[in-house]
Amino acid sequence: MALPMPPFFKRKTDRIPQVGKPSSLPTLSSQRLNLCWIDHADVGSIYNIYSDKQVTRYWSHAPFAHEDDAHIYIESAHHGFNDGKLFQWGVCLKGSQKLIGTCSLNDISSAQGRAEVGFAIASEHWGHAYGREAMGTLIKYALTELGLRRLEADVDPHNIACLKSLEALGFKREGYLRQRWQVEGELQDSVILGLLRSDCTFENTVSEIYPVNASASPV
Repeated sequence: MALPMPPFFKRKTDRIPQVGKPSSLPTLSSQRLNLCWIDHADVGSIYNIYSDKQVTRYWSHAPFAHEDDAHIYIESAHHGFNDGKLFQWGVCLKGSQKLIGTCSLNDISSAQGRAEVGFAIASEHWGHAYGREAMGTLIKYALTELGLRRLEADVDPHNIACLKSLEALGFKREGYLRQRWQVEGELQDSVILGLLRSDCTFENTVSEIYPVNASASPV
């Protein structure tokens, strides 16, 4: 995914109301996964995910070079949550507390009813459709519990696995932005995708949105 690292400081407009705001994100569950709050105890897993050049190949930041980068990432995610602009979950297999990935709602605008999505799965867990399953869970939460009406994604056109996963979840390609990112001297284009709440039905989400078939998606 071509998404920036969570910023430490965001504008305080369009923020989600703070009255009675919880101190962490709720845990979301799917058939095989839990989406959970990320804390500094997860620094090793976060570093393992984002130091992998295969995982960050199409992201808008370079691989992590040191575990300090993972601490900064987690701290930044907490700042984003407190500001009401970034909800970043860790992805765990049920029965385990070790993170195998992350998924997020970024640039959340309650006023406009939209947010940008992103996900990453550790390369040793590719081939089981975990990314699609996590995103299916996140989408349902965002469009129902949070009441958002539109989700967006920014994807490198060479990231075929990610594009296939998002399109299987109902995202539609809406634009192509040339040379949008420059990462370690390499210019990257972006495919912009969108999903509307009106595009979705959720009655059969588990069976329709994220099949367990391991061959269904590379991620």
